[in-house]
Amino acid sequence: MQHVVPFVALALSLALPPAVATQTAPNTLTAQEEAAGWQLLFDGRSLDAWRGYRRDTLPESGWEIKDGTVRTIPKVQGADLITRKTFGDFELTWEWRIAPGGNNGVKYFVTEERPKSPGHEYQMIDDAGYPGELTPQQWTAAFYDVLPAAADKPMRPAGEWNSSGIVVRGTRVEHWLNGKNVLTYELGSPTVKAGLAKSKFKDQPGFGEKITGHIMLTYHQDECWYRNLKIREIQ
Repeated sequence: MQHVVPFVALALSLALPPAVATQTAPNTLTAQEEAAGWQLLFDGRSLDAWRGYRRDTLPESGWEIKDGTVRTIPKVQGADLITRKTFGDFELTWEWRIAPGGNNGVKYFVTEERPKSPGHEYQMIDDAGYPGELTPQQWTAAFYDVLPAAADKPMRPAGEWNSSGIVVRGTRVEHWLNGKNVLTYELGSPTVKAGLAKSKFKDQPGFGEKITGHIMLTYHQDECWYRNLKIREIQ
């Protein structure tokens, strides 16, 4: 494992001031974050905030806690994780790194009533080294298969830690990567409708609509690490 570096809070648009380096231990909240209403989704020791998708318990395989991270165990019969709680308007931040050639993602607006397309995906992939052809809608920080992230996004290479964030407020959704807003879209807008019409989700009823839903960590058979998973509900 790489040496664990201190978490640097994302300068998201709502709750937090511009990011500054801190000496806060990983998977903990600062006093400022606690006062702003942030909650940990992972404390470095347990997955109590999570369960398997469409089940009440954690999957028997596919995930482990190692060195203060949540790690996917590659090439096993794993399954997706979802939060026990659901969220409507929120800010979510997390840090992640992926193995060379790897693919994973974080989904939101997740429902268990539509298992073929449970929610919108913030794509996490080795843009440079993935062994297959990708469209811009399938690169890191995209609204997967629907809308691309900015071409000049500050992506770090596979094997290095990235910081990501999702902000949902009303119909506005933002994707953040390493402190930069790299995609903003409005649910129900002509741009989103056009992207959905060209995507594999075009025939999925309800996909693309805002719901109060779970957060999902996907299992895609590739090795990926997560830490500093934090969420703040917006009232």
